[in-house]
Amino acid sequence: NQVLEMFDHAYSNYMEHAYPADELMPLTCRGRVRGQEPSRGDVDDALGKFSLTLIDTLDTLVVLNKTKEFEEAVRKVIKDVNLDNDIVVSVFETNIRVLGGLLGGHSVAIMLKEKGEHMQWYNGELLHMAKELGYKLLPAFNTTSGLPYPRVNLKFGVRHPEARTGTETDTCTACAGTLILEFAALSRFTGTSIFEEYARKALDFIWEKRQRSSNLVGVTINIHTGDWVRKDSGVGAGIDSYYEYLLKAYVLLGDDSFLERFNTHYDAIMRYISQPPLLLDVHIHKPMLNARTWMDSLLAFFPGLQVLKGDIRPAIETHEMLYQVIKKHNFLPEAFTTDFRVHWAQHPLRPEFAESTYFLYKATGDPYYLEVGKTLIENLNKYARVPCGFAAMKDVRTGSHEDRMDSFFLAEMFKYLYLLFADKEDMIFDIEDYIFTTEAHLLPLWLSTTNQTISKKNTTTEYTELDDSNFDWTCPNTQILFPNDPMFAQSIREPLKNVVDKSCPRGISRAEDSLGSGPKPPLRARDFMASNPEHLEILKKMGVSLIHLKDGRVQLVQHAVQAASSLDAEDGLRFMQEMIELSSQQQKEQQLPPRAVQIVSHPFFGRVVLTAGPAQFGMDLSKHKAGTRGFVATIKPYNGCSEITNPEAVKEKIALMQRGQCMFAEKARNIQKAGAIGGIVI
Repeated sequence: NQVLEMFDHAYSNYMEHAYPADELMPLTCRGRVRGQEPSRGDVDDALGKFSLTLIDTLDTLVVLNKTKEFEEAVRKVIKDVNLDNDIVVSVFETNIRVLGGLLGGHSVAIMLKEKGEHMQWYNGELLHMAKELGYKLLPAFNTTSGLPYPRVNLKFGVRHPEARTGTETDTCTACAGTLILEFAALSRFTGTSIFEEYARKALDFIWEKRQRSSNLVGVTINIHTGDWVRKDSGVGAGIDSYYEYLLKAYVLLGDDSFLERFNTHYDAIMRYISQPPLLLDVHIHKPMLNARTWMDSLLAFFPGLQVLKGDIRPAIETHEMLYQVIKKHNFLPEAFTTDFRVHWAQHPLRPEFAESTYFLYKATGDPYYLEVGKTLIENLNKYARVPCGFAAMKDVRTGSHEDRMDSFFLAEMFKYLYLLFADKEDMIFDIEDYIFTTEAHLLPLWLSTTNQTISKKNTTTEYTELDDSNFDWTCPNTQILFPNDPMFAQSIREPLKNVVDKSCPRGISRAEDSLGSGPKPPLRARDFMASNPEHLEILKKMGVSLIHLKDGRVQLVQHAVQAASSLDAEDGLRFMQEMIELSSQQQKEQQLPPRAVQIVSHPFFGRVVLTAGPAQFGMDLSKHKAGTRGFVATIKPYNGCSEITNPEAVKEKIALMQRGQCMFAEKARNIQKAGAIGGIVI
């Protein structure tokens, strides 16, 4: 009831003081009309003089069981909204908010009509408007790559002399990769295939241009050449919904290629970007290097996507970290640093954290997430509520407001908060029959069986190296993963309770352990050696496993449920945190420049120069101008992973050895013991 009252406060003020304007300005209690207010830059590209907030709110009205208001709103949209305005709008925002809003409204309208009580007069008018808008967006796709221009003129398109757009060369990955749900739904609803074809072509192009060694994508891309303009990669602003739409396109359309692409990207995200509980941007060509030391608030959607994927543990971890930030600042700042200080202080009432909270509650049934939802409601009422609606936060530190209430606040925030607390009898339809778009609009799952005329690109050969494990294709059963522990979510959250304050909860000491003599003291990250069997045994007890990657690196993964005891699991978590800090420190150190191996003996006499990567240990070659000089000898065994059996041939020479089967450091120790002055790994 409290959520309904809050929605009524926001919606009624928009309708009374702003409609038919696109948005409500809650501090001055009037509508925001583009061109009549000072420009806010790109933010205003969402406004197209098409009653944005009303269209964005249509299916929210039905979710909240406000069918009478929905019927009135649909009549207003049909009667008042004009989509033929001479105005330049964002293709991305218009797609997710307006096209998505019209399609979501149509989806619930036909559902209500079928039930026989409401909307009996409805004859697909919202779908007709959606199709009209779809055609107005198509000129943006007039590029050699198939990636759309970021902006389009609703009346004149892109190339027309009066369009005032079409000179852009770049777009964000999310801008081009967040079209498939709405465009495919429009094609399936209408039987007109061109929309889905255009959206698929854009996705295909982004996939082709991914960085092949890391399987990551950059933030912005040239729409004509496909070159990456911004080569940093993360799960926040500029990329976020691209990943979301790959997975959801598989759910909605049943096309395996979308799931295969998502799984490929997800593996890269968890390998490079995920540093639990953080999600830090990296460079696509050097994914082991962090690209920045702060995170933006849009990544708060990612735990919800991980729930849909079925990867619950990291979802719980990241969500808990975000919640601790919220408890510190009342809202999630637009950006915050890795030590949880405010980087950008604004908060435009974004719904992504509420979205992830809802999905985690659905997945776990843990009442903790209801308490999180109550905190969100209390903070909105206490800090953002004003007499004429809810106002965005200009600065979360001071509590100052900004005169804006974005349409997504009504489209998403109240939808997710209502669903979080709603019982089954509170719903007039089954929400499980629909999938949420990135703007939380509802598209029916039965679309996968409708108008399947779109030709799919044959991508079979692209996925031959994928690990086709069950976890890539199915969602794990958390009751099996965490047997005899109904409080598994709490056990994951607990070590993160004080992460923002940079202090860990004090666990039970070994001396206090009721068993008396517990396991050995925890292994410190700085002391760890992958070649030490004793260390590996300690890792195993702590639930930490060592994975050898194809490129010779190793990856550490902790599964607390596999630890010998809860105390060992805590030790494992501390070890992983130490390892993350140690890795971050190493990344901040100066990167060693490429070096060379030159063959100066007969018959080459220096003409053969091979590039090489220097080791991160041993002699600092940058401080030795002459480098290391000597004759080369092949060692036995060739992999260098055990004691060298021909030390007489290796002494005072540079050892030549094969890559793989053990750590570089282990090879170096073995050849050093044999008397070698250096080593070359091939």
